[in-house]
Amino acid sequence: MKKHLSKIIFALIVVAFTIACAINAPIGEAVGSLWSLLPPVVAIGLALITKEVYSSLFIGILAGGAIYAASSSSGFEGMFTAVISDGLIANLSDSYNVGILIFLVVLGIIVVLMNKAGGSRAYGEWAATHIKSKVGANLATFALGALIFVDDYFNCLTVGSVMRPVTDKHKISRSKLAYLIDATAAPVCIIAPISSWAAAVSGTVEGVNGIQLFISTIPYNLYALLTLLMVVYVSCTGLDFGPMKKHEENAANGDLFTTRNKVYDEDDKPSHTKGKVLDLVLPVLILIVLCVVGMIYTGGFFSGAGFVNAFADCDASYGLSLGSMAALLIIIVYYLARRVLTFTECTDSIAAGFKQMVPAIIILTFAWTLKTMTGLLEAGPFVSGIVEEATAIRILLPLILFAVAIGLSFATGTSWGTFGILIPIVTGVFETELANVSGTSDIPSMVIICIAACLAGAVCGDHCSPISDTTIMASTGAQCDHVNHVSTQLPYAMLVAGVSAVGYLISGFVQNVFVVLGVSLALMLAVLITIRAVTKKKSA
Repeated sequence: MKKHLSKIIFALIVVAFTIACAINAPIGEAVGSLWSLLPPVVAIGLALITKEVYSSLFIGILAGGAIYAASSSSGFEGMFTAVISDGLIANLSDSYNVGILIFLVVLGIIVVLMNKAGGSRAYGEWAATHIKSKVGANLATFALGALIFVDDYFNCLTVGSVMRPVTDKHKISRSKLAYLIDATAAPVCIIAPISSWAAAVSGTVEGVNGIQLFISTIPYNLYALLTLLMVVYVSCTGLDFGPMKKHEENAANGDLFTTRNKVYDEDDKPSHTKGKVLDLVLPVLILIVLCVVGMIYTGGFFSGAGFVNAFADCDASYGLSLGSMAALLIIIVYYLARRVLTFTECTDSIAAGFKQMVPAIIILTFAWTLKTMTGLLEAGPFVSGIVEEATAIRILLPLILFAVAIGLSFATGTSWGTFGILIPIVTGVFETELANVSGTSDIPSMVIICIAACLAGAVCGDHCSPISDTTIMASTGAQCDHVNHVSTQLPYAMLVAGVSAVGYLISGFVQNVFVVLGVSLALMLAVLITIRAVTKKKSA
């Protein structure tokens, strides 16, 4: 009955949204109107209701193609041209996307190699003697995620492959592991000056040093900082609420998945028992070092550019695929030299690694295509126009930008695209104030707060969205059912978003980092302590 009720409610929401779209603009004028947000609404809603992500994304894509075809009066031919040619084929032939897929596949192969060699087993045995509690396993996952701050994709997949044996041993649900991974991926990268995210942000503002401006936004990036605080608190206290509580209770009874126990094939079982901890640690270190080298290489470091500038100008996709491919070759040679794997076992791991990444590749491909549909319908300019109309109330601008960034990132599944759209709007709004700026230190506090609000909202929407690359990567790294990860993480992300919204409301009136950050941190702790007390009382 509950399932039918939720479907009926969703159908009513879609009908109401469609009516609102029709009132906003006729179907023939769908481009750049409220119609542009209907495809992601359909896809995301269906995914949460049906628990089936592939078909939900595909239906959202078809809805986008249909709206675009109706708007351009091109009929069925225009619809399938948009979906197949402009969508699937264009995204699978895009060099940046292909680089990410290569990186995914190579990382999957490396994970299979490490497991076949017995490195993961050895690490699990080592961790069993050093990490003796659930709290320790949670904090170790958080610490490893915080250390791998270079790139969120790399973070998600590496932390997942390394920590899965440890968290499984301590009966931590895969949904909880996915949350720990996701909550220490983008939030860490968005406050790390040396990361692919810093490079992306620094390229969106002209006339000032992008990296220095990025650093100045860190204390005001409330969502990222409060998320990290919440992860530590939840890890130390064992606080669970919402759907996550059920998943953790099931994990304590031996069911790590709650639904769909067989999410991934176990083709990477250890082939040998003589593997050592070094057989996991060394390959991971090689991978990290070479991925960093690959990224700064693409940024011109070896052609004379400085380290920071090389990161700012790097091609993350090419750099990660280049570094991971070089790491794969070295790791294979290492395992052959150690005689923990034969050449045949190494080559067999290639197909197994690719097979492991097929779910992520399918979801990513559909997610990219859905983003293309929203792009064809000009969802970004539509949302940015709404923001520009709201700039008359400047004192509320940080809060407005934070909320809009969440909505845009959630609907499109891209945090980079979100702040790429909104930050130029912020600089346009404050064009007069920025005209006389000679350096980053002269930038008005309100500009920095507004840019930080864009970044924070982009990460928050990215966390909540089922079609977000990072959310998909976190599910893949934890080998967790994707819809389970989204549904269990959503209440946690929304809680932090609520506290962050209060912080940005305050920042509009009191442009002081100590007041804004101090009040936000105190409020976050107070809310978490209250929730813990309430949940304890209910379970007593």
